Amino acid sequence: MNASAAARHPYLSPDAPRVLAHRGLVTPDAAALGVAENSFAAVAEAHAAGVAYVESDCHLTADGEVVLFHDDDLRRVADDPRAIADVRVHELEEIMSERGGLITLAQALDAFPDVRFNLDVKAAAAAESVGRLVAPHAERVLVTSFSDARRREALAAARSAGAVRRPATSPGIDTAKRLVAARALRRTTRVRALLADLDALQLPERRGPIRVVTRGLVRDAHAAGVEVHVWTVNAEDDMERLLDLGVDGLVTDRADVALAVVNRRGTTAV
Repeated sequence: MNASAAARHPYLSPDAPRVLAHRGLVTPDAAALGVAENSFAAVAEAHAAGVAYVESDCHLTADGEVVLFHDDDLRRVADDPRAIADVRVHELEEIMSERGGLITLAQALDAFPDVRFNLDVKAAAAAESVGRLVAPHAERVLVTSFSDARRREALAAARSAGAVRRPATSPGIDTAKRLVAARALRRTTRVRALLADLDALQLPERRGPIRVVTRGLVRDAHAAGVEVHVWTVNAEDDMERLLDLGVDGLVTDRADVALAVVNRRGTTAV
């Protein structure tokens, strides 16, 4: 990358490529035992495998606790129709007790002090609380959201809560769309403006028929000191191909496989 190490957000040190465990790590054996994604066990398994980065999602319970949970309800994980926002944390603890254990954001930050968390603010109601909770840990947290408004609210809350520096961040859908459009129109100044104040572009390789992650996008991002992380990459061939393209991070359900790929290439996974 052209950006110096000194200019890089601490979240992105040391050097890439990075393996980001998508919702923690649930191996096929663990899944067979009923361990759920985004559970305490999933985060612990990623940590035990040597993963430095865990990607997760944030919702707010009925009693105001930020929990790591992807869906806005319990249907898929527990065959329970209730929304996370309507359930208290002690109820979630009971539900998740046989699924790897519930993990709150506060617990994650406390129990895994050497893990860097990539947090997607899924619920608007969670944004302020996420920002407040990550403020003391801003050097090892990246805050993002499909909603740029939620992302910015969380970053502002971190500043208001006394964060020495803002958490790292990657753009929401609207900003990502504007960036892709600006590149297609060769609006170089606009591209640079959209990349300003970002630390990473976390994107799918494709969106429908449109190829989002290209060698040109990686080049433009690197010129601005911004990394490119691609989600969700589970096949070894795709991992190899994207690393050859120059991407800096792989967001993957199989962090164990990605670590092996990165190490086999003779680079150091972080």
